[in-house]
Amino acid sequence: MQPVQANLSPGLYYQFDRLFFRQRVNGDLVIISASRRTDIPAFYGEWFVNRLRAGEVLVRNPMNYRQVSRISLAPESVDAIVFWTKNPANLIPFLPEIAGLGYACYFLFTLNPYDRELEPCVPDKESIFESFRELSRRLGPERVVWRYDPVIITDRCTPAWHAGEFLRLAERLSGYTEQCIISFLDEYRKQQRRMAQIPYILPDKQQMGDLAGMFADAARVRGISIATCSHDIDLSLQGIAHSRCIDGDLVERISGRKLQRVKKDSRQRHQCSCIESRDIGSYNSCAHGCRYCYAVASHPVASAAMRASDPLSPLLCDTLRGDERIT
Repeated sequence: MQPVQANLSPGLYYQFDRLFFRQRVNGDLVIISASRRTDIPAFYGEWFVNRLRAGEVLVRNPMNYRQVSRISLAPESVDAIVFWTKNPANLIPFLPEIAGLGYACYFLFTLNPYDRELEPCVPDKESIFESFRELSRRLGPERVVWRYDPVIITDRCTPAWHAGEFLRLAERLSGYTEQCIISFLDEYRKQQRRMAQIPYILPDKQQMGDLAGMFADAARVRGISIATCSHDIDLSLQGIAHSRCIDGDLVERISGRKLQRVKKDSRQRHQCSCIESRDIGSYNSCAHGCRYCYAVASHPVASAAMRASDPLSPLLCDTLRGDERIT
């Protein structure tokens, strides 16, 4: 397969071919995160597969509009792809092609018990359950990691309510996943206005530990381990470790490759244990409309970006303007 040549001049193709060669020799490959910034499987599956076929993707720096990165997606340059999603149904038909092209992947699948007050545009939960089970049947339970995230405490969503709902979900997902990652709500500026009408509370460490312990008890007897995401809290007495959503050990198992120069991702929060990856998503492009989302400033803007997106563009929900510096 020679997909990269389609979008590069002969001179640039030569340079990138040399780059791919160095990556293969040195073992300096990359993990693709798709994506913390948006739900690529739910809304941009066709775009993503087109990028795999092309062998590269362009990603605009969200902090510097004129800086664009050109990232190789050639199979020999990618250790694994990590998908983040609430609804992978649109990507599932492409899984045979993704595997056939030589990519290893796993899914971080967020499945919460919330109704449309908190998750206005997430599809009905029965269809989500079926997608979860279908992914597990195709990929195996190790490659479908359940995220119960974030835990939001309100007058309605009390700790007792969460304990019961978590138990119900764990029963339905038993046998279809091996790990659950939990996270409690963190406050971000982008979400404060959307959450203003919902009287939530932020639990202290004791409350977090008590609820996480109930989750762990419910999950353990159903063959599911529990880990926490990006929280400065020790739950080892409850048998709960700190998670690595971008998990080097899991990447090595599913790819059959030994990772080289594994480092913690310094671009994430201090408490995050993820290893380095390259995120190819774009902020303000997820149309789920979740009130607690930190990656979307405006749901109407994100929905408009999704509707206007071009599946053939090298950039997600974007086009080159001509004044960029591409590196």
